Amino acid sequence: MRPAAFCIHGHFYQPPRVDPFTGKVPREPDAAPYANWNERITAECYEPLARRGLFGRISFNLGATLARWMDEYAHDTYERIVAAERAVYQACGVGNGLAQAVHHTILPLARRRDKICQVRWGIASFTHRFGHPPEGMWLPEMAVDLETLEVMAAEGVRFTILSDQQVRGDLTDGAGPYRVRLSGGREIAVFVRDHVLSDMLAFGMPEPEDTEKWLREQLEWRCRRGGLILIATDGETFGHHHPEGVEVLERILDGAAAVGCPPVTLGTYFREHPPRAEVEVVENSAWSCNHHLSRWALGCPCTPGDGRWKAALRRALDNLTSELDEVFSCEAKRLGLAPWPLRDAYIAVILGRISGEAFLRESGLSHLSTEQTQRLLWLLEAQFYRQRMYASCTFFFEDLDRHEPRYAIANAVRALALTRYATGEDLTAGFRRDLRLAVSWRTGRTGADLLDEILR
Repeated sequence: MRPAAFCIHGHFYQPPRVDPFTGKVPREPDAAPYANWNERITAECYEPLARRGLFGRISFNLGATLARWMDEYAHDTYERIVAAERAVYQACGVGNGLAQAVHHTILPLARRRDKICQVRWGIASFTHRFGHPPEGMWLPEMAVDLETLEVMAAEGVRFTILSDQQVRGDLTDGAGPYRVRLSGGREIAVFVRDHVLSDMLAFGMPEPEDTEKWLREQLEWRCRRGGLILIATDGETFGHHHPEGVEVLERILDGAAAVGCPPVTLGTYFREHPPRAEVEVVENSAWSCNHHLSRWALGCPCTPGDGRWKAALRRALDNLTSELDEVFSCEAKRLGLAPWPLRDAYIAVILGRISGEAFLRESGLSHLSTEQTQRLLWLLEAQFYRQRMYASCTFFFEDLDRHEPRYAIANAVRALALTRYATGEDLTAGFRRDLRLAVSWRTGRTGADLLDEILR
């Protein structure tokens, strides 16, 4: 029996709220007294966690869209998070941060080349920020299929996290890690969170003064079985969803060793305890929907009201994606280029590591004319915004007439505009036609109404 250990993993993420035309987050009145939800959650959660040094004591992933905003608008907090992870890496030879698919796309619903792009962009974003490549990667909503795991393994990712209801097999090794066999002789490891304990903390958090009792009643008896106990939950649980959460987290980390479960991070535990047993993955499953990903595809009982808008919106985005991809692919091939590897490498421009013109020169394209260079860069930028359309929160909530679907459509508008700049072709009419079928059950407004409002 492996010695007992305990890990808390925080999934820190905010959707891409930035107006794609101004680069600013619009005012969100429901986030008052703050200007927007990023500011409010930073004040309630990220800043106090960072100030108290807790990012160096847990396992975590920091979503790229949140990190990008925080780097610009909450830089001190951002620097504290990065410094904490780098300190762990320097002390242990392995960090406590995980990468994340960059736009929080539900990867099993994406085509393979978009899976590859999201994983490569996520790895590049992590490496850019933390100064070393990631060992593990967070799957948005823990949504999983074997193809996604194969893509991750091919890109050098060694482990991910799933929930216990997403795997089949003998879980006597606690949270693992466990081996998952993949095609082509590859494999990847998965840590398996205790979803009962995770939900207990996320939705029934004790008061700070009751933390010691919670540890005795909930953690101590689990520790007697040996192995790793893993809580994985939204990082915003600590301070935003529960104002007392920052203090509770600190007390849990301070008190876990006393009940027989010293805190560890996933990276160090993985190095010391490689997989011994195998599990099978339940494909097309997620941690927040029991309906085979229907929450993000067709609508399901997880959210109230008429969810048919989700399928209609996804169809509109998929149709637009096909047209945008065709335009980009044709242009790239006309110039003798392989379109998708070029797009995957474009993350260097997004991260500000290199200018667009220098990127094309380093890609062997210094022979392009000024006009060809500008056209290709517009189309590459359009690909960035069309990837952003698929953030999971676009489809997560109950209604179309909300911030999140509006941001998705706004990113689509930006991709449409860039494509028109590059080619003169306006694809808006077909997109508007498809969006008419997405209807808010609360207000009766359609996706086309949202589109026209954004265009105005």
